[in-house]
Amino acid sequence: EIQRTNLSMVVILLKAMGINDMLAFDFMDSPPIETLINALESLWTLGALDDEGLLTRLGRQMAEFPMEPQLSKMLISACDLHCADEVITIVAMLSVQTVFYRPKDKQAIADQKKAKFHQPEGDHCTLLEVYKAWARNRFSNPWCYENFIQARALRRSQDVRKQLIGIMDRYRYPIESCGNDYNKIRQAITAGYFNHACRRDPQEGYRTLTDLQQVYIHPSSSLYQRNPEYVVYHELVLTTKEYLREVSTIEPHWLPELAPNLFKKADDKKLSKRKMRERIEPLYNRYEEPNAWRLSRRRG
Repeated sequence: EIQRTNLSMVVILLKAMGINDMLAFDFMDSPPIETLINALESLWTLGALDDEGLLTRLGRQMAEFPMEPQLSKMLISACDLHCADEVITIVAMLSVQTVFYRPKDKQAIADQKKAKFHQPEGDHCTLLEVYKAWARNRFSNPWCYENFIQARALRRSQDVRKQLIGIMDRYRYPIESCGNDYNKIRQAITAGYFNHACRRDPQEGYRTLTDLQQVYIHPSSSLYQRNPEYVVYHELVLTTKEYLREVSTIEPHWLPELAPNLFKKADDKKLSKRKMRERIEPLYNRYEEPNAWRLSRRRG
């Protein structure tokens, strides 16, 4: 198990315990060195480690939360963006298995009910909307049954939410609400999951910004067939294709602001590699050669 999982959480906990030399640490089953280095690099981009590989103040705060470093970074960023109340709910909802169910004999009705919760910002805000609606209906089980939502999953997320509020209170993090300003929530999500950013591919689907992998939005997503230009995802699922689960729209200019270790603003005076690869093709003209439009073919 240790040889195939993401080790970011293990590394940050060991660093918090004062163990700094990961490569010399005596694991029962040593993970591949490449996996350890990837984990260290991931923590550095999140701002949890400095250039020397030592834990930063932010990294120490992130180690206090019993969750993936990306989620803890998202929570801490939410405190600065004054939207911690909503982000706690989203983190709690992400910690449980899917909250929607889709019985085979009632798929069309289940899809209609689910579509009522869909938010244009994406799946994270859709999950938030589901929890808010459940709270407005006094955490009712019949309401869940009516809307094809798993009551057990929501109760589990409610427990996780209470635990997170307890941790936030213990370390005196401000828990504020941003109301309906979902831009702040999207920024907090981007602050944690910027390395899961994707850009729409002109041919089909999306490409991840870090390694240009071809991926697709899952059909169950609220953004399916809406095709926003830039998105971040929570996790990848491999079935017939690489699908993105829990997707939200983002603004590209947030990336260099929230993740300066990984992204930088492009020079306005230079062409990007992507633009350089694009070829200008003229409209088809049956009466002329394909290259007749080029300046090099013209005389005088």
